[in-house]
Amino acid sequence: MDAIHHDRARDDYQRMDDERARKGPPEGFPRLPDIPGRRYVDPEFLTLEKDRMWKRAWLYAGHTDQVATPGRWFLTRNTGAPVIVLRDLKGEVRAFYNTCQHRGAPLVTGDAGEARGFVCGYHGWSYTLEGKLTAVRDKRDFVELDFACRSLVPVRCEMLGSLIFINEDPDAQPLIDHIGPMARELDQFQLDRLRLVDSRSYEVGCNVKVLLDAFLEVYHIKSIHQSTVDRFLDHRGMIVTLWPNGHSRMCTPNSRPDWKDPGTIGMPRIDTVGDLAANNNVSYHIYPNFVMPPSDSGIPILQFWPTGPRSCRVVSSWIAPDHDPEQPHPLWETRIRNWERILYEDLQYAPQIQDSLESGGFRGIPLNYQERRIYHWHEELDRRIGLNQVPPEARVEQVLGDWVTR
Repeated sequence: MDAIHHDRARDDYQRMDDERARKGPPEGFPRLPDIPGRRYVDPEFLTLEKDRMWKRAWLYAGHTDQVATPGRWFLTRNTGAPVIVLRDLKGEVRAFYNTCQHRGAPLVTGDAGEARGFVCGYHGWSYTLEGKLTAVRDKRDFVELDFACRSLVPVRCEMLGSLIFINEDPDAQPLIDHIGPMARELDQFQLDRLRLVDSRSYEVGCNVKVLLDAFLEVYHIKSIHQSTVDRFLDHRGMIVTLWPNGHSRMCTPNSRPDWKDPGTIGMPRIDTVGDLAANNNVSYHIYPNFVMPPSDSGIPILQFWPTGPRSCRVVSSWIAPDHDPEQPHPLWETRIRNWERILYEDLQYAPQIQDSLESGGFRGIPLNYQERRIYHWHEELDRRIGLNQVPPEARVEQVLGDWVTR
């Protein structure tokens, strides 16, 4: 661990001690105005959210193991638009809309596959893996058809180690610049050499923000995680770092400094992970929907996707060092099962919360100091929509600026 990481870890441990000792929020921390309830149910607001935020955000699409060799591709629909992610014949990872430039038919109809190019099944237009149009049926019947102007429409595609992110905004800030100070911290996890271990999804009957909120705080663990994570995490020592662009980090210390997860003993380790992440529960959040609580023996990554105004999908994946998919480590089955148990605890109240959000009993959300990451998330949403575009009755006041680490 370099000197900068060492100094930061020392500062973070001091912050944990300060958190345990405090009698109230720190001096100068602002009162957080209620989050208006209509942000979770109002059709006008949800349309603004979809068009101004989800369509312009960096979103995790998949892992490079899914396109391990040239010609491999997979289809993602999580953004609302069908996007093909592929590795071209030169080894570059690319993304294109799954949209033939003739009359909009899909180029692929499956979820994954391998090809040396794409042929539209509707009228036979053909494209290379670089997206270039190479052939059309009955070319003689087109007048001045310019192939160069009919390439597939690309989607911004950039890498965070072995993790593939896409963005439908062609003018978006580069991913590494966008996540800012987080990027340096993530170097310790060697994301470029971590293999995909497992991925599964869960359909949940609530607005996506209901679950996003839950994974940005640990205020709830003494209630719903009594028999799992509350046994070894000290939520009163939890520290938060808020970063620009809505990103954040939460670090919750173990109740006992010498505690080690017995379910990971003997598993391969990432030897560059610093003490803070190796011996505490750190959770990174890349705005808007990527949550990653890494350890030095394996990293779960979660995404929360809106599938409708009152429904969402949670995707849970694991990446790890030295993973052999043909001979996985024998502890993985139990480890994933235990993780799934914790995840189900987090999901259990979501449909009932959605019912409450739509009832006359729900007015808004009063947040405390421990829950400030949630408020940070909502402030960023309004900035991405445009502060003057958010209906006044749904707007959140911008109050956390002095608490964001630049």
